[in-house]
Amino acid sequence: MHIVIIFNHPYEGSYCNAILRSVKTGLERAAHTVDTIHLDNERFNPVMTAADLQAFRNRVPVDPTVIAYRQRLAAADHLVFIFPIWWELMPALTKGFIDKVIFPGVAYDYTPRGYGMIPLFKKIRSITVITTMNTPGFLYRLVFGNAIRKAVITGTFWKMGYKNRKWINLSGVKQASEKKRSNWLRNIEHRYAQLR
Repeated sequence: MHIVIIFNHPYEGSYCNAILRSVKTGLERAAHTVDTIHLDNERFNPVMTAADLQAFRNRVPVDPTVIAYRQRLAAADHLVFIFPIWWELMPALTKGFIDKVIFPGVAYDYTPRGYGMIPLFKKIRSITVITTMNTPGFLYRLVFGNAIRKAVITGTFWKMGYKNRKWINLSGVKQASEKKRSNWLRNIEHRYAQLR
């Protein structure tokens, strides 16, 4: 299979980067091909401009990066998003990627009656979102309402019609022991080595 990873973390020494390495190692063990869209390194511009919004209405993107990403995503069998949760939400580059690339005429179209969506990336079988945060998981669920699940898993990919969606959230990362962090990385590598 061909896996496209959408990665967002600016610091090379971050735990998200360790997760990225584990995902890629697992995928390589399983002989999958991998394309990593590193939003920070590729200097993706997350800002929706007036031209982008006009393009949204016309359903034809004008940002050359978005056009290039469309081709890369169209080749994917599986998408993996990896990013930290900052102030209970995704970083700006991930939000901008969703705003500018998950775009009508690129990632989805509307049903004939206009009330639903049809995904245009026909090869994609599944989508996984892997996040890290320092907030304890129970607080994120009870106080902050699982904002990423609502915004990304349900509000974006369920709404678009993708049935196979998974969210792996590693909470309390700052407080976690080195042993626990190492176990998480091993489990992630194993998961992706088993991906079929």
